[in-house]
Amino acid sequence: MVPGKPMNETFVAPNEKSVASPNSPKKKRSWWPWVLLLLCAAAGATYMYPRVVTQAATPTPTKKGKGGDGSGGRAVPVVASKARKGDMPVYLTGLGSVTALNTVTVHTRVDGELMQVAFTEGQLVKKDDLLVQIDPRPFQVQLEQAEGQMARDQAMLDNAKLDLERYTVLLSQQAVPKQQYDTQVSTVNQFQATIKTDQAAIDNAKLQLVYSRITSPLTGRIGLRLVDQGNIVHAADPGGLAVITQLQPITVIFNISEDSLPPVTQKMRAGVTLPVLAYDRDLKQKLASGTLLTIDNQIDQTSGTVRFRAVFDNADLSLFPNQFVNARLLLDTKRGTVLIPTAAIQHSPTSAFVYVVKDDQSVEVRNITSTLTEGDESAVDEGLKPGDVVVIDGIDKLQQGTKVAVRMAEGTSKG
Repeated sequence: MVPGKPMNETFVAPNEKSVASPNSPKKKRSWWPWVLLLLCAAAGATYMYPRVVTQAATPTPTKKGKGGDGSGGRAVPVVASKARKGDMPVYLTGLGSVTALNTVTVHTRVDGELMQVAFTEGQLVKKDDLLVQIDPRPFQVQLEQAEGQMARDQAMLDNAKLDLERYTVLLSQQAVPKQQYDTQVSTVNQFQATIKTDQAAIDNAKLQLVYSRITSPLTGRIGLRLVDQGNIVHAADPGGLAVITQLQPITVIFNISEDSLPPVTQKMRAGVTLPVLAYDRDLKQKLASGTLLTIDNQIDQTSGTVRFRAVFDNADLSLFPNQFVNARLLLDTKRGTVLIPTAAIQHSPTSAFVYVVKDDQSVEVRNITSTLTEGDESAVDEGLKPGDVVVIDGIDKLQQGTKVAVRMAEGTSKG
């Protein structure tokens, strides 16, 4: 500090830069451009780093494939199957329901007390098996009365015949008038008619006895009983005693489009027996096998379908009345056609196509024509030949010329 100078003044040394006074105004500096520059540099580094690492780790292909798949030479793993030559059944499928050939509601034909119920609900009964027994005693009494009346009238007839024989002898001797003889002949004829009436009464009483014992009119399953033992039943009762449904054989009525009617009728006129398969509601499990029985005589105009009836032996009782089923009518068999898994077929707006694996392990897009599918297999009419290898899994990663690493599906081989 220099004597005599104020203390707030700045001392300036020789050959040194002046030091600004604390009270002198500071020069403003712009710092935000530097921050923005740093952020841009960080973003660029983040964007470029993965690509640099990827390029370093991936060898540069010397030549891209002709298909331009951009896979860098890596083969796409796929599952393939070989097209084969075989037979393809042609089915007509329709919705249907199981219908019994015969359903009988058992009624009583006589009035009386229900003495015995000889069946259990849901039982399989045979034809002529006893179902119920109605009190037979009133009808037995009627039978005895009719037989007694007939015995009385028979005795009177015998006596009238003896008198007629006497009058015949006397008439030949002119001992009696002809009128008395004719009267006796008429009396014999009257007693003979009475005997016929008595016999009818006896037969009627016996018939009532038969009706009091109710038997099954057919073989089938009996339902829930509608009356109980001890009740008085009448012939006029509307409900009946029980319902019997025939289960063996049994039929299925199903609908088929009217367009399929001509080939079916042609087969039937030729005497061909057409098999019919009954499947469950989901069309997965086969329930029974049968044959086509008949076709309805008119087309349903509201649905454009025709009703078909098929008959099934139903030996294992797998079909039940009113059960919903899918009926499949085997119309024909397409023999010697090319078969491939349905999963191999892809669809574009204009055609169907498959990926065919060539010998150089690349795939080729090939258009095909397929009009028939059965289960997991489809018949190819045009575009493939037996032995062609088609891709069935991993298709979403493929295009024309893509290199693939093939794994054959189970049950098939490349060779």
